[in-house]
Amino acid sequence: MDYPTLRWKALLFLIVVATMVLAREAKAPAPPEGVAVRMVVTASGVGDGDLPEVSMRDVQVSQRRQTLKVTGWTPARGNQAGLNMFLLIDDASDRSLGSQLNDLRDFINAQAPTTLVGVGYMRNATVQIAQDFTNDHAAAANAVRIPLGNTGAFGSPYLSAIDMMNRWPKHPSRRVIVMVTDGIDRARGGPRSRNLSTMPDVTRASDLAQRTGTLIYTLFSPGVGARRRNLWEATNGQNGIARLSDESGAESFFLGVQAPVSFRPFLDRIQAALNNQYLLEFPAIPSGRAGLQSISVGTELSGVELISADGVWVPATK
Repeated sequence: MDYPTLRWKALLFLIVVATMVLAREAKAPAPPEGVAVRMVVTASGVGDGDLPEVSMRDVQVSQRRQTLKVTGWTPARGNQAGLNMFLLIDDASDRSLGSQLNDLRDFINAQAPTTLVGVGYMRNATVQIAQDFTNDHAAAANAVRIPLGNTGAFGSPYLSAIDMMNRWPKHPSRRVIVMVTDGIDRARGGPRSRNLSTMPDVTRASDLAQRTGTLIYTLFSPGVGARRRNLWEATNGQNGIARLSDESGAESFFLGVQAPVSFRPFLDRIQAALNNQYLLEFPAIPSGRAGLQSISVGTELSGVELISADGVWVPATK
C-alpha cells in the first residue's frame, strides 16, 4: 500500500473518532444549574490584632471540591442586622446557676433595638416559653429565673432545641440560640453507647440547625442528679454541645466540667461574633433530592478565620 493511501485512511480514522466524540458530548446531560442559597458566616480574628474588613473577593466557597461563585456578601449591620435570638436554659441545671443570671440579663439588655429576644426553659424534651420573641429587652431579661434543678421525666437539651427550632416563626432575620446546659441527654435510658457519633439526638438537632440556618451557641453549666457526678457522662455532654455548636456554625464555651466563675467573658465573645457576621450567598450544586450539602467557606485574608455551618440545605433539582 502506497503512502498517500495510508495518509487518507489515517485522516478518515481521525474524522470518524472526532465525530463519535462530538456525538457523545452532544448526548451528555448538561451539568445542573446552581441553586441560590444563603448562609450566615462569622468573621473571627486570629491573634490579638484588630479584625480587618472582609470583602466579597476575600471569600472562597467550595462544594465537592468544586469552587463556587460568591454572589452575595453582606455585613449583618444596619438594615441587614435583623436577629432573632432565643435564650434556652436547662431546667436540670444546678440552682447555683442563679449567680450567673445577672450576666445573662445584661447580655439580653445589651442587644440592638431591632433584635427580638425570647427566653425559654428546657424540660421534658420541650421548651416552656417564659417570654416569646420581643424587642422589649427588659421584659425578656425579667423572664430569666433560677432553674428548677430537677431532671424531669424526659430531659434532653437536644430534643428541646429541636422543639424550639420547629416552633420558630418564619422570618428572614438571623436565627440564634444561646443554650445553657450540661449537654447530658437524660431522655435515653437503657444501655448507652460510649461512641459520641451514635448520639442520635445530637445528630438530629445538628441537621435541623443546619437546615434552618440556626446558630446554636452553648454555655456549659453543671446539672443535677447522678449523671452529673459521672465524669464520662459530664464529658460526653460537653462533647455533645460542642459538636452541636461547631456543626451549626457557632461556638461552645466551658471550663472543664465545673461551673465557670462568670458567664460574662463567654457572652462577650458571643456578642463579638454577632457583631461580625455576614450574609453569604452562592449557587450550590443540587443533587437528585433535597438535602444537606457539605460546604467549605474560607479566606486567605491574613488574621481572619471564617466560621460557618458544616452544610447548607439545597433543594432538589427540578
